[in-house]
Amino acid sequence: MNYFIDALKRYADFTGRARRKEYWMFFLFYIIFYTGAVIIDAVLGTGLFALIFALGLFVPSIAIAARRLHDTGRSGWWQLIALLPIIGAIVLLVFLVFDSTEDNQYGPNPKGVSA
Repeated sequence: MNYFIDALKRYADFTGRARRKEYWMFFLFYIIFYTGAVIIDAVLGTGLFALIFALGLFVPSIAIAARRLHDTGRSGWWQLIALLPIIGAIVLLVFLVFDSTEDNQYGPNPKGVSA
């Protein structure tokens, strides 16, 4: 849960790096909370809560994905590859799964810093 809150605190910070664990824990809690919003919408018969949740976390999601790509040595602009049908999403997923073990132009290795 701390990873999710930390990502929200850095909601518009597109600089630096994010470890694999930080990104995937954010993604996990995002899916859990989004599922809860969808269930609330289904009970109430609206689509409002899930829409507000998704729009509210749109920028933080892009920001943490950009920091995750920075950790792999890629620019955050690589997220745009997901716009390509099927292949783009697969390539982006592979990029997000890669790990970086050395310092790069986006900053020092976050694994070297105690979390």
